[in-house]
Amino acid sequence: MTVKRITVFVLSGFLGSGKTTLLTKAIDYFTESGRKPAVIMNEIGEVNLDGQMITSEVPMSELLGGCICCSSRGDLASALHELALQEQPDIIFIESTGIANPMEIIDEVTDASLVLPIELKAVITVVDAMHLLDLSRTSRGKTFRLMQEQIRCANLLLLNKTDLLDPAGLKEAEDLVREWNPYAQLQFTVFSLIDMQLIAALEDGERVSPAAGTETMRYEHDHVSHDHHHHHTHSHVMAYTHYFEHAVDSNAFEEFVSKLPQEVYRAKGILSFSDTASRYMFQFAYREMDFVKITPQGNVPDVAVFIGENFSKDAVRSGLLALEAAAASETE
Repeated sequence: MTVKRITVFVLSGFLGSGKTTLLTKAIDYFTESGRKPAVIMNEIGEVNLDGQMITSEVPMSELLGGCICCSSRGDLASALHELALQEQPDIIFIESTGIANPMEIIDEVTDASLVLPIELKAVITVVDAMHLLDLSRTSRGKTFRLMQEQIRCANLLLLNKTDLLDPAGLKEAEDLVREWNPYAQLQFTVFSLIDMQLIAALEDGERVSPAAGTETMRYEHDHVSHDHHHHHTHSHVMAYTHYFEHAVDSNAFEEFVSKLPQEVYRAKGILSFSDTASRYMFQFAYREMDFVKITPQGNVPDVAVFIGENFSKDAVRSGLLALEAAAASETE
Protein backbone atom coordinates (compact mmCIF):
# COMPACT_ATOMS: atom_id res chain seq x y z
CA MET A 1 0.00 0.00 0.00
CA THR A 2 1.31 3.46 -0.94
CA VAL A 3 1.79 5.67 2.11
CA LYS A 4 0.61 9.27 1.75
CA ARG A 5 3.63 11.51 2.14
CA ILE A 6 3.49 14.99 3.62
CA THR A 7 4.98 17.77 1.51
CA VAL A 8 7.71 19.80 3.24
CA PHE A 9 8.75 23.27 2.12
CA VAL A 10 11.73 25.08 3.67
CA LEU A 11 11.42 28.86 3.81
CA SER A 12 14.85 30.44 3.82
CA GLY A 13 16.13 33.98 3.69
CA PHE A 14 18.02 36.45 5.81
CA LEU A 15 16.53 38.32 8.77
CA GLY A 16 13.75 40.71 7.80
CA SER A 17 13.56 39.59 4.16
CA GLY A 18 9.83 38.79 4.25
CA LYS A 19 9.62 35.06 5.02
CA THR A 20 6.81 35.28 7.57
CA THR A 21 4.78 37.50 5.23
CA LEU A 22 5.09 34.84 2.54
CA LEU A 23 4.26 32.11 5.04
CA THR A 24 1.00 33.71 6.15
CA LYS A 25 -0.10 34.13 2.53
CA ALA A 26 0.80 30.51 1.72
CA ILE A 27 -1.12 29.22 4.74
CA ASP A 28 -4.23 31.13 3.66
CA TYR A 29 -3.92 29.83 0.10
CA PHE A 30 -3.53 26.16 0.99
CA THR A 31 -6.20 26.29 3.70
CA GLU A 32 -8.69 27.80 1.26
CA SER A 33 -7.73 25.06 -1.21
CA GLY A 34 -8.82 22.41 1.27
CA ARG A 35 -5.32 21.44 2.38
CA LYS A 36 -4.13 21.23 5.99
CA PRO A 37 -0.87 23.16 6.58
CA ALA A 38 1.39 22.96 9.63
CA VAL A 39 4.37 25.10 10.60
CA ILE A 40 7.74 24.60 12.25
CA MET A 41 9.07 28.02 13.21
CA ASN A 42 12.62 28.59 14.39
CA GLU A 43 13.84 31.63 16.35
CA ILE A 44 17.29 32.17 17.79
CA GLY A 45 15.67 34.27 20.52
CA GLU A 46 13.78 32.91 23.52
CA VAL A 47 10.29 33.80 22.24
CA ASN A 48 8.45 33.20 18.98
CA LEU A 49 7.14 36.59 17.95
CA ASP A 50 6.61 35.82 14.27
CA GLY A 51 4.37 32.95 15.35
CA GLN A 52 1.84 35.53 16.52
CA MET A 53 1.13 36.19 12.85
CA ILE A 54 -0.01 32.59 12.31
CA THR A 55 -3.64 31.72 12.96
CA SER A 56 -4.16 29.54 16.02
CA GLU A 57 -5.96 26.89 13.94
CA VAL A 58 -2.71 25.97 12.21
CA PRO A 59 -0.64 23.32 14.07
CA MET A 60 2.73 24.85 14.91
CA SER A 61 5.92 23.65 16.55
CA GLU A 62 8.29 26.27 17.95
CA LEU A 63 12.05 25.79 18.08
CA LEU A 64 13.42 28.60 20.24
CA GLY A 65 16.77 29.70 21.58
CA GLY A 66 18.96 28.23 18.86
CA CYS A 67 19.46 27.87 15.14
CA ILE A 68 17.64 25.04 13.40
CA CYS A 69 20.74 23.99 11.48
CA CYS A 70 23.05 23.44 14.46
CA SER A 71 22.02 23.64 18.12
CA SER A 72 18.40 22.75 17.33
CA ARG A 73 19.06 20.02 14.77
CA GLY A 74 17.68 17.19 16.91
CA ASP A 75 14.70 19.35 17.85
CA LEU A 76 13.80 19.68 14.17
CA ALA A 77 13.57 15.91 13.78
CA SER A 78 11.39 15.70 16.89
CA ALA A 79 9.12 18.48 15.65
CA LEU A 80 8.71 16.80 12.28
CA HIS A 81 7.89 13.51 13.99
CA GLU A 82 5.27 15.10 16.26
CA LEU A 83 3.53 17.07 13.52
CA ALA A 84 3.58 14.28 10.95
CA LEU A 85 2.21 11.58 13.23
CA GLN A 86 -0.06 13.53 15.56
CA GLU A 87 -1.43 16.30 13.34
CA GLN A 88 -1.20 14.51 9.97
CA PRO A 89 -1.08 17.69 7.86
CA ASP A 90 -0.87 17.79 4.09
CA ILE A 91 1.98 20.32 4.09
CA ILE A 92 4.65 21.36 6.60
CA PHE A 93 6.34 24.73 6.20
CA ILE A 94 9.68 25.05 7.99
CA GLU A 95 10.50 28.71 8.50
CA SER A 96 14.14 28.76 9.47
CA THR A 97 15.76 31.55 11.40
CA GLY A 98 17.36 34.10 9.10
CA ILE A 99 20.86 32.93 10.01
CA ALA A 100 20.32 29.29 9.05
CA ASN A 101 22.15 27.64 6.19
CA PRO A 102 19.46 25.70 4.28
CA MET A 103 21.88 22.97 3.24
CA GLU A 104 21.98 21.81 6.84
CA ILE A 105 18.19 21.79 7.02
CA ILE A 106 18.02 19.79 3.79
CA ASP A 107 20.26 17.20 5.42
CA GLU A 108 18.06 17.01 8.51
CA VAL A 109 14.73 16.83 6.67
CA THR A 110 15.95 14.21 4.22
CA ASP A 111 17.34 12.16 7.11
CA ALA A 112 13.92 12.32 8.78
CA SER A 113 12.18 11.32 5.56
CA LEU A 114 13.83 7.92 5.87
CA VAL A 115 11.62 7.10 8.87
CA LEU A 116 8.70 9.54 8.50
CA PRO A 117 6.08 9.93 5.74
CA ILE A 118 7.47 13.32 4.66
CA GLU A 119 8.98 14.53 1.43
CA LEU A 120 11.05 17.67 0.95
CA LYS A 121 9.77 19.31 -2.20
CA ALA A 122 11.55 22.65 -2.35
CA VAL A 123 13.57 25.38 -0.69
CA ILE A 124 11.99 28.80 -1.13
CA THR A 125 14.33 31.71 -0.45
CA VAL A 126 13.20 35.31 0.09
CA VAL A 127 15.85 37.94 -0.60
CA ASP A 128 15.77 41.56 0.53
CA ALA A 129 16.96 43.12 -2.73
CA MET A 130 18.31 46.32 -1.20
CA HIS A 131 20.12 44.49 1.61
CA LEU A 132 21.70 42.16 -0.95
CA LEU A 133 23.04 45.10 -2.93
CA ASP A 134 24.32 46.88 0.18
CA LEU A 135 26.27 43.79 1.24
CA SER A 136 27.68 43.15 -2.23
CA ARG A 137 28.89 46.75 -2.55
CA THR A 138 30.25 47.36 0.95
CA SER A 139 31.02 44.04 2.63
CA ARG A 140 31.76 40.47 1.66
CA GLY A 141 31.91 38.95 5.11
CA LYS A 142 30.07 36.09 6.77
CA THR A 143 26.60 37.56 6.34
CA PHE A 144 27.19 38.01 2.63
CA ARG A 145 28.41 34.42 2.25
CA LEU A 146 25.43 33.11 4.20
CA MET A 147 23.00 35.00 1.98
CA GLN A 148 24.84 33.55 -1.01
CA GLU A 149 24.27 30.01 0.30
CA GLN A 150 20.59 30.70 0.92
CA ILE A 151 20.22 31.84 -2.68
CA ARG A 152 22.22 28.93 -4.11
CA CYS A 153 20.00 26.36 -2.39
CA ALA A 154 16.67 27.71 -3.62
CA ASN A 155 14.22 26.14 -6.03
CA LEU A 156 12.08 29.28 -5.95
CA LEU A 157 13.59 32.72 -5.37
CA LEU A 158 11.70 35.85 -4.36
CA LEU A 159 13.71 39.01 -4.95
CA ASN A 160 11.64 41.04 -2.51
CA LYS A 161 11.19 44.75 -1.75
CA THR A 162 11.99 45.57 -5.38
CA ASP A 163 10.01 48.79 -5.08
CA LEU A 164 12.93 50.24 -3.10
CA LEU A 165 15.38 49.92 -6.02
CA ASP A 166 15.73 51.89 -9.22
CA PRO A 167 15.93 49.94 -12.53
CA ALA A 168 19.74 49.88 -12.50
CA GLY A 169 19.85 48.57 -8.95
CA LEU A 170 17.22 45.94 -9.71
CA LYS A 171 19.22 44.73 -12.70
CA GLU A 172 22.36 44.55 -10.56
CA ALA A 173 20.54 42.49 -7.92
CA GLU A 174 19.05 40.20 -10.55
CA ASP A 175 22.47 39.60 -12.15
CA LEU A 176 23.97 38.78 -8.77
CA VAL A 177 21.22 36.30 -7.90
CA ARG A 178 21.41 34.66 -11.31
CA GLU A 179 25.18 34.33 -11.05
CA TRP A 180 24.74 32.26 -7.89
CA ASN A 181 21.64 30.35 -8.95
CA PRO A 182 20.73 30.17 -12.65
CA TYR A 183 18.25 27.33 -12.13
CA ALA A 184 15.58 28.52 -9.70
CA GLN A 185 12.36 30.25 -10.65
CA LEU A 186 12.91 33.95 -9.96
CA GLN A 187 10.09 36.28 -8.97
CA PHE A 188 10.33 40.03 -8.38
CA THR A 189 8.07 40.87 -5.45
CA VAL A 190 6.82 43.56 -3.09
CA PHE A 191 5.55 42.38 0.32
CA SER A 192 6.40 38.80 -0.81
CA LEU A 193 3.31 38.80 -3.05
CA ILE A 194 3.38 36.01 -5.66
CA ASP A 195 0.96 33.70 -7.41
CA MET A 196 0.70 30.86 -4.88
CA GLN A 197 0.24 28.39 -7.70
CA LEU A 198 4.00 28.70 -8.16
CA ILE A 199 4.45 27.07 -4.75
CA ALA A 200 1.70 24.53 -5.38
CA ALA A 201 3.41 23.54 -8.63
CA LEU A 202 6.60 22.70 -6.75
CA GLU A 203 4.80 19.68 -5.30
CA ASP A 204 4.87 18.09 -8.74
CA GLY A 205 8.59 18.68 -9.25
CA GLU A 206 11.70 16.99 -7.92
CA ARG A 207 12.40 16.85 -4.20
CA VAL A 208 15.50 19.03 -4.45
CA SER A 209 16.36 20.65 -7.76
CA PRO A 210 19.85 20.90 -9.27
CA ALA A 211 19.97 24.37 -7.71
CA ALA A 212 21.06 22.76 -4.48
CA GLY A 213 23.88 21.03 -6.27
CA THR A 214 25.78 17.94 -5.22
CA GLU A 215 29.09 19.76 -5.57
CA THR A 216 27.91 22.59 -3.29
CA MET A 217 26.84 20.10 -0.66
CA ARG A 218 30.15 18.29 -0.71
CA TYR A 219 32.20 21.48 -0.69
CA GLU A 220 30.44 23.33 2.13
CA HIS A 221 29.37 20.51 4.43
CA ASP A 222 31.90 17.95 5.55
CA HIS A 223 29.35 16.60 8.02
CA VAL A 224 27.61 14.75 5.17
CA SER A 225 30.19 12.09 5.93
CA HIS A 226 29.37 12.47 9.67
CA ASP A 227 32.27 14.79 10.46
CA HIS A 228 30.63 17.35 12.75
CA HIS A 229 33.73 19.43 13.49
CA HIS A 230 32.77 22.13 11.01
CA HIS A 231 32.34 25.86 11.62
CA HIS A 232 28.99 27.48 11.03
CA THR A 233 28.95 30.67 9.02
CA HIS A 234 26.74 32.47 11.56
CA SER A 235 28.80 32.13 14.74
CA HIS A 236 29.16 35.91 14.73
CA VAL A 237 25.40 36.47 14.97
CA MET A 238 23.93 37.12 18.41
CA ALA A 239 20.52 37.81 19.95
CA TYR A 240 19.39 39.63 23.07
CA THR A 241 15.89 39.02 24.48
CA HIS A 242 14.47 41.66 26.83
CA TYR A 243 11.39 41.11 28.97
CA PHE A 244 9.74 44.37 30.06
CA GLU A 245 8.50 44.85 33.61
CA HIS A 246 6.98 48.25 32.84
CA ALA A 247 5.30 49.79 29.82
CA VAL A 248 7.44 52.38 28.04
CA ASP A 249 6.61 55.57 26.17
CA SER A 250 6.03 54.84 22.49
CA ASN A 251 7.88 57.91 21.21
CA ALA A 252 10.86 57.28 23.47
CA PHE A 253 11.00 53.64 22.39
CA GLU A 254 10.84 54.54 18.70
CA GLU A 255 13.68 57.01 19.17
CA PHE A 256 15.72 54.38 21.04
CA VAL A 257 15.29 51.83 18.23
CA SER A 258 16.12 54.39 15.54
CA LYS A 259 19.46 55.04 17.27
CA LEU A 260 20.48 51.39 17.67
CA PRO A 261 24.04 50.72 16.49
CA GLN A 262 24.52 49.54 12.93
CA GLU A 263 25.53 46.12 14.27
CA VAL A 264 21.88 45.54 15.31
CA TYR A 265 20.16 44.84 12.02
CA ARG A 266 16.94 43.21 13.22
CA ALA A 267 14.60 43.74 16.15
CA LYS A 268 11.03 42.73 16.86
CA GLY A 269 8.70 42.47 19.79
CA ILE A 270 5.27 42.81 21.35
CA LEU A 271 4.86 45.80 23.65
CA SER A 272 2.42 47.71 25.81
CA PHE A 273 3.04 51.46 25.73
CA SER A 274 2.35 53.82 28.60
CA ASP A 275 0.73 56.35 26.27
CA THR A 276 -1.53 54.00 24.26
CA ALA A 277 -4.27 51.53 25.14
CA SER A 278 -3.47 48.89 22.48
CA ARG A 279 -0.59 46.44 22.37
CA TYR A 280 1.69 46.54 19.34
CA MET A 281 4.01 44.25 17.44
CA PHE A 282 7.02 46.14 16.16
CA GLN A 283 9.41 45.12 13.41
CA PHE A 284 12.77 46.73 12.71
CA ALA A 285 14.94 45.64 9.79
CA TYR A 286 17.77 47.53 8.11
CA ARG A 287 16.88 50.87 9.71
CA GLU A 288 13.17 50.68 8.85
CA MET A 289 10.55 50.41 11.61
CA ASP A 290 6.93 49.30 11.58
CA PHE A 291 4.25 49.07 14.31
CA VAL A 292 1.05 47.00 14.03
CA LYS A 293 -1.78 46.73 16.57
CA ILE A 294 -2.10 43.17 17.82
CA THR A 295 -4.10 41.06 20.23
CA PRO A 296 -1.64 38.28 21.12
CA GLN A 297 -2.76 34.66 21.30
CA GLY A 298 -2.39 33.34 24.82
CA ASN A 299 -0.44 34.93 27.67
CA VAL A 300 2.35 36.76 25.85
CA PRO A 301 4.61 39.06 27.90
CA ASP A 302 5.96 42.38 26.74
CA VAL A 303 9.19 41.34 25.08
CA ALA A 304 11.67 42.44 22.43
CA VAL A 305 14.40 40.56 20.60
CA PHE A 306 17.46 42.27 19.10
CA ILE A 307 19.58 40.41 16.53
CA GLY A 308 22.87 41.50 15.03
CA GLU A 309 26.60 40.99 14.84
CA ASN A 310 28.88 41.52 17.83
CA PHE A 311 26.86 44.31 19.43
CA SER A 312 26.83 45.16 23.13
CA LYS A 313 23.93 43.40 24.83
CA ASP A 314 24.63 45.38 28.01
CA ALA A 315 24.25 48.67 26.17
CA VAL A 316 20.89 47.64 24.71
CA ARG A 317 19.70 46.34 28.07
CA SER A 318 20.76 49.52 29.89
CA GLY A 319 18.94 51.69 27.37
CA LEU A 320 15.72 49.71 27.70
CA LEU A 321 15.87 49.70 31.49
CA ALA A 322 16.27 53.49 31.37
CA LEU A 323 13.12 53.73 29.22
CA GLU A 324 11.24 51.58 31.73
CA ALA A 325 12.45 53.66 34.66
CA ALA A 326 11.49 56.91 32.98
CA ALA A 327 7.99 55.67 32.15
CA ALA A 328 7.50 54.30 35.67
CA SER A 329 8.51 57.59 37.28
CA GLU A 330 5.98 59.50 35.17
CA THR A 331 3.14 57.31 36.41
CA GLU A 332 4.00 57.78 40.10
